[in-house]
Amino acid sequence: MNNEQQRAVLTICLMAAFADGGNDDCERAEVKRIADLLSAGGAIDVTAIYQQVLLTKPDLPVVAAALTTPEQKQFAYEMAVGVCNADGVTSTREREFLNGLAHLLGLDAHAAQTLTQQGDAMAGAPLSGTVVAAVPTNAAELDKMILNASILNGALELLPQSLASMAIIPLQMKMVYKIGKAHGFELDRGSITDLLATLGVGLTGQYVEQFGRKLLGGLLGKIGGGLLGGVGSVSTGAAFSFATTYALGQVAKRYYAGGRKIDAAGLQQTFTAMLSDAKALQGQYTGQITEQARTLDVSKLVSMVKS
Repeated sequence: MNNEQQRAVLTICLMAAFADGGNDDCERAEVKRIADLLSAGGAIDVTAIYQQVLLTKPDLPVVAAALTTPEQKQFAYEMAVGVCNADGVTSTREREFLNGLAHLLGLDAHAAQTLTQQGDAMAGAPLSGTVVAAVPTNAAELDKMILNASILNGALELLPQSLASMAIIPLQMKMVYKIGKAHGFELDRGSITDLLATLGVGLTGQYVEQFGRKLLGGLLGKIGGGLLGGVGSVSTGAAFSFATTYALGQVAKRYYAGGRKIDAAGLQQTFTAMLSDAKALQGQYTGQITEQARTLDVSKLVSMVKS
């Protein structure tokens, strides 16, 4: 993709982030933070795109027209679906946006609808899962579960398929649910979302950052190709999701073990420290992340998230 096409995809991505019209100030601030981060030192001013989307409402047909190949159009649509599903099942307004986008891009209506349904299935999967699984009973088991989830999410970020990226946030939420349950708390989706927001891990912002890092960092390579960049991309491609998942799990473990008595400032301070530790730790698991990425069956992702 050239710069114009990258800008078009980023514009569509950010338009999708605000398609439901229900974004609060915190969510907008989080997306703005991600835009600033992606703009730093780059050839594309993502912050300017963010301002344009928020204030002037770009003409979607004009934006979509910049994408000229079937691969680019499919990729843009998949990213839009992922952004809309980041904070849960798509709303009526989000589905209207996605339907309009698919039409403008000339995509097959059935294929586009199938992808949206798959995204909804993962975003709306029950936190407890459809299969009764043993809840970790001690700190060692919880640490093992958190590490395994981090490796899995690091592996998912290496894959080019959009469903792989869409699975990361639902799997993080299920991990936090299990941690809470291990400490006697029956959590719902809202309470987990609130915890993530307190930590500064916004759902929509996290997906935009995952996607933006890949697109602007050149990790996507040839769209539709194989494993992103091979082993060499692990340090940059997987580190974000590995570290975020690991830090989130460790903070949740401390928070629920302490009876949810840590205040917002304490949670944020702990998350920052754990994120730094996780980034240093990730290098030890490069081989496991890469191997898991090579063996994951994307066709079974929806079932895996549900279970």
